[in-house]
Amino acid sequence: MSQDLIYAIVDAIPFVMLGCLALLLFTGLPVSVVLFGLGTVFCLIGIALGEMPVPALLTIPAKLSEAVRGSLFYPAVAMLLFMGVALEKSGIAHDMLRSVHLITRRVRAGMIVAVLIIGVVLAPAAGIVGASVVTISLIALPAMLRAGYPAHVATGAVGAAGTVGIILPPAVMLFFLAYQFQVPFGSMFMATVVPGGLLIAFYAIWYMIAAPREAGTVDEPGPGSTWGWVWLLTRGLVLPIALITLVLGSIIMGWATPSQSGAIGAAGALVLVVISGRLSWRLVRDLVQTTADLSAMVFLIIMSAAVFSYPFRYFDGDRAIAGALEALSMGPWETLLLIVGIVFVLGFFIDWIEITIITLPLFFPVLAGLDFTLHAGPDKSAMLWIAAMMALVLQTSFLTPPFGFALFFLKGSAPPGVTLGQIYRGIIPIVAIQLFVIALVIAFPNIITWLPMQIYGVPR
Repeated sequence: MSQDLIYAIVDAIPFVMLGCLALLLFTGLPVSVVLFGLGTVFCLIGIALGEMPVPALLTIPAKLSEAVRGSLFYPAVAMLLFMGVALEKSGIAHDMLRSVHLITRRVRAGMIVAVLIIGVVLAPAAGIVGASVVTISLIALPAMLRAGYPAHVATGAVGAAGTVGIILPPAVMLFFLAYQFQVPFGSMFMATVVPGGLLIAFYAIWYMIAAPREAGTVDEPGPGSTWGWVWLLTRGLVLPIALITLVLGSIIMGWATPSQSGAIGAAGALVLVVISGRLSWRLVRDLVQTTADLSAMVFLIIMSAAVFSYPFRYFDGDRAIAGALEALSMGPWETLLLIVGIVFVLGFFIDWIEITIITLPLFFPVLAGLDFTLHAGPDKSAMLWIAAMMALVLQTSFLTPPFGFALFFLKGSAPPGVTLGQIYRGIIPIVAIQLFVIALVIAFPNIITWLPMQIYGVPR
């Protein structure tokens, strides 16, 4: 084989790796298996071509440990997942829904407002899109259908609630985005509060207008005594919100590192389970097993992505991607919108974990080189704006018919008789609201940067 041909093959390796990754992700194989396998195979190809030393293969075990070692935020992931699992499996989430609904039952679309509030509180802790959507669907959807909401209205509300919390603090996604975009955790948390609040407000207004007037009028009996009301609201609303506030506030105020705040969340959730009187060995075993399963999935993907990235970066994949985008001779706006479009399409098919760990690091050098100082502000304000925008784009792609994969989780957890067509019909206005908010964020970056700057000043 001529040297020129070898050089041509080596130059093509990064693009071949990405093509193979795109194809294999559609086979249904576990993402971690695909990433680890491709990384190993292309190391072997590099060795066979004489362009990579044989000892490089022996460094793969070290890559696995390096991927999750030394970072202060990775331990927080497992503990925040435990918090979300505990709130759901202990029945506290059901208490939350009942509490909020009893408060809002006289409001038109009051149950939908209650479901949105539950999403804000519960979904950030659930962390994984599939887990949050299924959790809220199982908790709220049967009750909404019994209360007379049409299937398309009920499923649209559940889809909105199950995904809006994914971008609100202390959502696990925000930890990963802050890490990948190299912005402060506190600033990343605050960046999504205003756009997230806009989404919730627009959702609520839409359903107050669109929901049938007679729906949700089932008069659920409240507690029979004042003490019953106090106890229900305390265990179902006050304590869970106080826990989320404590976790978030400990990071914002600089009282705790991300891992320490995660420990506060996990310990606090366990305390809430004890207070609710539902603690049992069976529940503890279930909490630990579910948390371990979710954490294992997350960390296997992180470690496997490190193996995939090894040959990709060894063969200058980062430079190849940057060079390909530069060859298109696009300006900063065109480049940003192209990358946003790619991330949006990827969000149809795979969860945010794979996208933030695999895709965004490939584009980060390009995004870091774009100059939006005049539009979004100095220093890291522009990068914070882009990171929060990516969160909103991912959230929208999870819900966009016909491919948005959160919709399939919703269908799988819905009661019999709810069709995919009804889910699509219900989600269309939600997607329209999301696209409107994204357009606002693109046009007015202060929607994202204002609150972090008020609290922390310009992010550096």
